[in-house]
Amino acid sequence: MRAAFLTLGCKVNSYETGRMIKLFEEAGHMVVPFEDYADVYIVNTCTVTNIADRKSRQMLHKAKKLNPGAVIAAAGCYVDSALKKGEKDGSIDVFIPNKDKKDIVNIICNEIEKREQDIKNIQKQDTIQVKDKHTRAYIKVQDGCTQYCTYCIIPYVRGGLKSRDVESIVKEAEGLAAGGCKEIVITGIHISSYGAVTNNADEFTKLKGRPLLGLVQAVSRVNGIERIRLGSLEPRIISEDFIKELASVPQICPHFHLSLQSGSDTVLKRMNRHYTTEEYLAGLGIARKYFENPAITTDIITGFPGETGEEFEETMDFAKKAGFAKIHVFKYSRRYGTVADKMDCQVSEAVKSERSARLSALEKELGIQYQEQALKEYENVLFEEIIKTGSKKYIVGYNERYIRIAVPAENIPCAEALCNTIGSVCITGRDDNGMLTGYYNLLTEKTE
Repeated sequence: MRAAFLTLGCKVNSYETGRMIKLFEEAGHMVVPFEDYADVYIVNTCTVTNIADRKSRQMLHKAKKLNPGAVIAAAGCYVDSALKKGEKDGSIDVFIPNKDKKDIVNIICNEIEKREQDIKNIQKQDTIQVKDKHTRAYIKVQDGCTQYCTYCIIPYVRGGLKSRDVESIVKEAEGLAAGGCKEIVITGIHISSYGAVTNNADEFTKLKGRPLLGLVQAVSRVNGIERIRLGSLEPRIISEDFIKELASVPQICPHFHLSLQSGSDTVLKRMNRHYTTEEYLAGLGIARKYFENPAITTDIITGFPGETGEEFEETMDFAKKAGFAKIHVFKYSRRYGTVADKMDCQVSEAVKSERSARLSALEKELGIQYQEQALKEYENVLFEEIIKTGSKKYIVGYNERYIRIAVPAENIPCAEALCNTIGSVCITGRDDNGMLTGYYNLLTEKTE
């Protein structure tokens, strides 16, 4: 069987696609690029916005055009949402909710057996190790969310809190390290709730990050893992004790994604976010106390129901005060089944677009400001790939603060061999496209 996969949405989806790919490969099937001819096309969908829904449907329809006789399978969050609403799509042959992804091989084979009786059932494997096509690997440690932000459909389609045991995660990290992986990203739907044993929305605050901290420490002891990066964190997990202990782990990257969503306290309250901008800033102060120039990245929604011009200006001012390294800007998207969908004073698309453009422009300014203050003369870069820009060839990668840096590859013998190595780069500036550039320090492969 030739199987093609496409991933939409978050890092958890990327991780779960990797697991599904491995299941197919372990079962003896061939995985091909999505644009190729295949017997089955699997789109791991997203439903976080209306745009994500539309993109999911578009990719499923595209798969049908690539091979009208193939099995077209929709997996993931859009499926859970669509099934609850009773939506149907004639282009989709198989619907695979999140809880059934582990059984995807059997599900697909059963569908094909209905068409071709000579295909045998295939047993799935339980132990899966996934490494992405570059140098960074995601490990999903947790699923589910109980925060019920008023704009978000994810708690309804992902369900309650579920955490993996430390032993299985360490085993997966060991397998990745044995395969040459140097950087691990710990991810999940709400990793701040890692270790929670009930679905109480505030249990993670009682845990104070201790289970997650213990997990990070366990992964740090895996030989070969040189960097550990954390996925999106709940701002309320940031405490003096948690950050102080985290800073004692040599492999931890000084890069924290703390979802803000709005810089206005009144909007945060309508969003059911459970913290204030003052508390958020206090957390940033703690992070910056124990880490030198940490990269603080975030998500912000523009045009949430009822957002006034004054509230948006509060968000703009807060973003400047926080000094974010990067902001993922989203226009509010109504989600059927959420509290916000029923709120009055929905903001027009024109206003949402105008505010999104203004915030995006500010994001670029803040990103450059952060890089100018955080970058040193020499940076340790985990090289990932060779790219071409015009007639020039670069080897590119990221430093610990997740700043992308490129090195001209023409004068480096066997530049391809540097991929998946950490090297010292002397920063020289930016190219015409705004990409940070430097030269490879041939005298030493790594500086501390």
